[in-house]
Parts: sequence; C-alpha cells; structure tokens
Amino acid sequence: MSARSLRASLVTLILGAATVLGLAQPASAAGDNYVALGDSYSSGVGAGSYTSESGACQRSTKAYPQLWASANAPSSFKFVACSGATTSSVSSGQLGSLTSATTLVSVTAGGNDVGFADVMQTCVLQSEATCVSRVNTAVSQIQNSLPGKLDSLYSGIRSRSPQAHVVVLGYPRFYKLSGSCIAGLTETERGAINNASNVLNGVLAKRAANAGFTFSSVVDEFTGHELCSGDAWLHSVTVPVSNSYHPKAVGQSGGYLPAFRSVA
Repeated sequence: MSARSLRASLVTLILGAATVLGLAQPASAAGDNYVALGDSYSSGVGAGSYTSESGACQRSTKAYPQLWASANAPSSFKFVACSGATTSSVSSGQLGSLTSATTLVSVTAGGNDVGFADVMQTCVLQSEATCVSRVNTAVSQIQNSLPGKLDSLYSGIRSRSPQAHVVVLGYPRFYKLSGSCIAGLTETERGAINNASNVLNGVLAKRAANAGFTFSSVVDEFTGHELCSGDAWLHSVTVPVSNSYHPKAVGQSGGYLPAFRSVA
C-alpha cells in the first residue's frame, strides 16, 4: 500500500470512529431549520443574559435553544419562546415562525395553563391546607382540560410543519424531599407540588406520543439538583420574583440542553 493510500485509509478509519463515538457533528444538524417555541422554561427566564429584542419575553443567550443552535449551527434558527406563554398564546403568537421547511421544533407549554405561578404564590404565602387544595385544583386541570389544549397546539404545529421532528420537553420536579431545607414549605406541600409535576409530565408525554412527537423528560437531569438538594439548579423565591422556580443558567446547560440534545 502506498503512503497516500495508507493516509486515506487512516483518515477514513478515524472519521468513522469519531462518528461512532459521537465526536463528529450530527449529519442532520447543519441542515436543520430549527424553531424554538414555548414558555419561560424555553425562553430561559432565570438564566440571565436576556436579549434586548425579546423584551418581556426574556429570551436568554443561556437558554437551551440558543446553546444548542450555537453548538450545532443549523441552517436557520428562530427563537420565539416567551415568558408567560400558554398553549393558546404559543398557538396564536409563535406558530407563525413555522413553515413547511422547518425540520426541528422544540416546545415547552402547559405549566401556565394550570396556573403555575399562582400555585407557587399560594403555597409560599398561605397555609398548608390552602396550598394543597390549590395544587389539587391544578392537578384536576392537568387531567381534564389541559389534554385538549395540548392536542390543539400540537395539531397546529404539525399542520404548519408536517415534516418536522418535534420535541416536547417536560418540567423538573422542584423539591428533594427530606432534603437540606430547614424552612419554607412543609414536606407535605413539597410532596404535593412534586406530584403535580409528575402528573403534568405524564400528560405531556401521552399527548406528545399521540401526536407523533418525541417527549423528553428533564427529571433525570435535575435529580440531585432540586431545591433542598444542596446543589439546586432552580431558583427558590428570589428577586426579581419572575426568576423564582425557574432554572438557573446551569439548569439550562446541565438539565434542559442534554435532555433536548439526546433526542434532537
């Protein structure tokens, strides 16, 4: 074998090995037309470094959609997720960014439909019984009214981008039970809130599957990094108050980004 042939063979072998080991850039990434939809968990509230153009939507350069796009250089990238978004406002205000050429979509939606912010405010400011009652109301909404809203949103995504790979991301559990917190909510309240997250993620997973979408949980990534874990990737009650119960920058990079990257 000549030296030139030997070099060519070695290069082929190395590139093949790099692909197998996941070291090469995914073949699809450079050709993707990616649109990031959703609420504050996708816009990056809590992570800081918000872009001036995003205004009250608070889209962060440290949010998982921007981190993924920066690492993978898709052909096009539209980041339209917005703080406070519901399934309805995603449908009415964000789906215009989708086209038949869109090949990759990410979305978080559902938490605001069941009054996520009000649940947490009630639990922080009022009694244990009132907190648990408010959580139970949210769980009832998750089980009864949210599925139809998700179906409508997912149908809208599919109709605008019939060939897209759509990734629905879930929400973390907030608390490590029997953890390091010595004040704040009771264990009963924390357990009720965690259960609501479990129910929400279950509904998201089922509706996503029914739509032919991919659901990616973030629970495993955040396990060990919940509130009361001693190494929280989530803000507790903080200033500004809008950051409360949202992922920090490390929660986006260490939690949401890997969960998205693994299925994108």
